[in-house]
Amino acid sequence: MIKCEHLVKKYMSTTAVSDLSLDIISGNIYALLGPNGSGKSTLMKMIAGLSKPSSGTITIDNRPLDYRAKAHIAYMPTEAYFFSYMNCIDVGKYYRDFFADFDYDKYMRLLQEMDLSPKQKVREMSSGMMAKLKIVATLSRNSEVIMLDEPLNGIDIIAREKIIHTIVSNISDDTAVIMSSHLVDELEKIIDHAIFIKNGTCVLQGNAEELRIAQGKSIVDMYKEIYA
Repeated sequence: MIKCEHLVKKYMSTTAVSDLSLDIISGNIYALLGPNGSGKSTLMKMIAGLSKPSSGTITIDNRPLDYRAKAHIAYMPTEAYFFSYMNCIDVGKYYRDFFADFDYDKYMRLLQEMDLSPKQKVREMSSGMMAKLKIVATLSRNSEVIMLDEPLNGIDIIAREKIIHTIVSNISDDTAVIMSSHLVDELEKIIDHAIFIKNGTCVLQGNAEELRIAQGKSIVDMYKEIYA
């Protein structure tokens, strides 16, 4: 579905991503793993079409990543991007007007699942509530690819399980999901593939179960070993 080949991203003299290649296949959940500053967000922005690689190629279904291909990708950045005067209903209407694949009824249902009031103002939300709203808005798009950059940031440990359940139960079998995180414990039980990013380079990737068998350890223990 998505093929990244020899991606490089440079900012002046800094190389954020270096010679990184990977394949994203429909129907799988991928975890981009690594500490802050490892290059995860830069990679996600390139795949989402928001940042152009310095070199290398990204294709979707063997087609270049152009504006038509980008329309099939739902991307949730780490930054908050709603206007402070909005409430949850306003956010839903904004998304409905902006994205042709947005399912407003699904959005309202997911608000309830996440214990968010439709009339809750953005400016009154905690960081955890804002994170939930961003996830709800992104999952309400019927996109071929869903990308969630650090979806568990700002979420307390009890709410994380609910959010993970909501993510898994609201994606179709033909959707590819890419999540970046440094909170490996919560993701290990749901991911199909693990991609370890260090200093902008992929140092290990593969099917999660096959990696566990080959390495003789959990994804969590691999993470500790790679980033120790």
